[in-house]
Amino acid sequence: MSSKSPDTKSRLLDAAVTLLEEGDVTIRMADVARAAGISRQALYLHFPTRADLLVAAARHVETLKGMEQRLAPSRAAGSGLKRLDAYIDAWAQWQPEIHGLAKALMAMLPTDDAARAAWDDRMRAHREGCEAAVKALSKDGALAPDHTIRQATDILWMLLSLRNWELLTQDCGWSQKRYRNQTKQMARQLLVAA
Repeated sequence: MSSKSPDTKSRLLDAAVTLLEEGDVTIRMADVARAAGISRQALYLHFPTRADLLVAAARHVETLKGMEQRLAPSRAAGSGLKRLDAYIDAWAQWQPEIHGLAKALMAMLPTDDAARAAWDDRMRAHREGCEAAVKALSKDGALAPDHTIRQATDILWMLLSLRNWELLTQDCGWSQKRYRNQTKQMARQLLVAA
C-alpha cells in the first residue's frame, strides 16, 4: 500500500478522531502516526501541519456520520420555517455524536492554534447553515422585522451552540427530545415574524 493511498489517509484520520474522542488533548503528530501504524513521514505526506490534520479529522467525522444526508431535508425544505425546523432537527441529532471530539477541541482552544483552526473551520460551516435557514425565512417574509439577517444568524448560531446543548442535556438533564423541541420553540419565538 502506498503511503499516499486513500486508505492510509483514512487510517490517519480514524486514529486522530479516536485519540480526540478519548480525550487526548495533546494529540501529537507522532501519536497519530503510531496509532494508525504509519510512519510520521507518511503522515506528513497527507497532512503537512497539525492544523491540516485536525481540520481534516473534524470534517472526517461529518463524512463518517453522514452529515450531508442529515442536512438534505433542510436544504430541500419548501419554506423558511420548514428549513429552520429541519436544520435544528439535524443539528440536535448531531450534537451528542460529536460531543467527544468537540469537547477535546474546546479544551485545546485557549492554547492550541491547530485546534482553533479545526474548531473555526467547523463553526464557519455551522454558521453558514444557520444563515441559510435565516435567509430562507427572510425570503418568505417570515423573518422577525426587528432582526437583520446577520443578527438572526447570530441568535440561531448561539441557540445551537454545543456549549448550550451540553449545559441543557448534560448539566440540567434535559432529554434530546426536550432539547430539540425547546430549541425549535425558542428559535421560532425569536426569529419568526408574529
